[in-house]
Amino acid sequence: MKVLVVGNGGREHALVWKIAQSPLVKEVFIAKGNAGIEAKKVNINPSEVALLADFAQREGIDFTIVGPEAPLVEGIVDEFERRGLKIFGPSKRASLLEGSKVFAKQFMLKHGIPTANFEVFEDPDKAKRFIRDFGAPVVVKADGLASGKGAIVCKTEQSAIEAIDFLMVRKALGEAGKRVVIEEFLEGEEASYIVMVDGERYVPLPTSQDHKRLLDGDTGPNTGGMGAYSPNPFINSQKEEEIKKNIIEKTLKALATEGIHYRGFLYAGLMLTSEGPKVLEFNVRLGDPEAQPLLMRIKGDFLEKLLNFYEGKDVELELDDRFALCVVLASKGYPDSPEVGKEITGIEEAKKEGALVFSCATELKDGKLLTAGGRVLNVCAWGKDLREAKEKAYRAVSKIKFEGMHYRKDIGDRALKIL
Repeated sequence: MKVLVVGNGGREHALVWKIAQSPLVKEVFIAKGNAGIEAKKVNINPSEVALLADFAQREGIDFTIVGPEAPLVEGIVDEFERRGLKIFGPSKRASLLEGSKVFAKQFMLKHGIPTANFEVFEDPDKAKRFIRDFGAPVVVKADGLASGKGAIVCKTEQSAIEAIDFLMVRKALGEAGKRVVIEEFLEGEEASYIVMVDGERYVPLPTSQDHKRLLDGDTGPNTGGMGAYSPNPFINSQKEEEIKKNIIEKTLKALATEGIHYRGFLYAGLMLTSEGPKVLEFNVRLGDPEAQPLLMRIKGDFLEKLLNFYEGKDVELELDDRFALCVVLASKGYPDSPEVGKEITGIEEAKKEGALVFSCATELKDGKLLTAGGRVLNVCAWGKDLREAKEKAYRAVSKIKFEGMHYRKDIGDRALKIL
């Protein structure tokens, strides 16, 4: 069969890598991809929904998997399904769970899904007045899509007011910051819990933990993610049952109550607080970089499992007992203004260390592989335990070079303290 993966980054490279292993596959296409992804390139941007549907019809694509959030929010699934094309992802309406922080928070409040207390503002002066009355710490979030950069953790009133200016006055993230959510700051361990969904049916993927902040020790600005590992030892079997019952199942029931049929990946970004797990955010797709270690730990033919689930059959995922860990290599200046066009060397040497290297933002020019965005490469490794996975991944990282290369050196360290 012919499979189309939509997206440009490391998550999509990992999907292509996993899907290409299936005996069911004849050809894998990527739209638009990057220089490091080995698949048939389709020169159509992920958000050019109608053009992608035209291509899928013309090429006879049997199944499409959507990586990033933007085309889902644009309505790619609605367009494909209108034309009778098979695609895995939620509809435009269902994608509001990620497309609008305001929608998601009001949805959770209405249906009793545990989350931080919050207020919504369209007027920057009212938002600043609220901050002065409420105090800090708080989290200020842009309503719309912001590639992981729209949530600003503010430890002081002054930094919260600056965040309001950044989003609402200077409009640094454009329309995404027209409305903001100001919510209480939650304490605890972060966790990513991702499931495959079809209505109220769901299959959990392996647990994981992302590292959102740019710098070691969880400091610096939020990013799209600087590394991840799986499994997440902070989620024991009891905690997982709590997440399923109080968050996943409640959310799927609430969607059904609202008349929304959800089919696709659903990502619950959680804070494991002393009061129980609470939702920080919903995403309507696989996480990035969580997808990379997750897909590394799913054994067997993932495409076959996905197709069977899509067709209404019961499936169970068999998991590798090993840990998998992913380190993101980023450009100097990320996340605000990343430098690009820097030559990358050492990828083959890194692979000799037993690592997988997924390409996030690269381009080929005059026979050289160059950086082409903020997050450039994902260096991933398996290990019998988290420590071994970390050591192997960082040994591989040491082989790769490009000017201004930045990465966190503490991926997995929080978990190592309790293992």
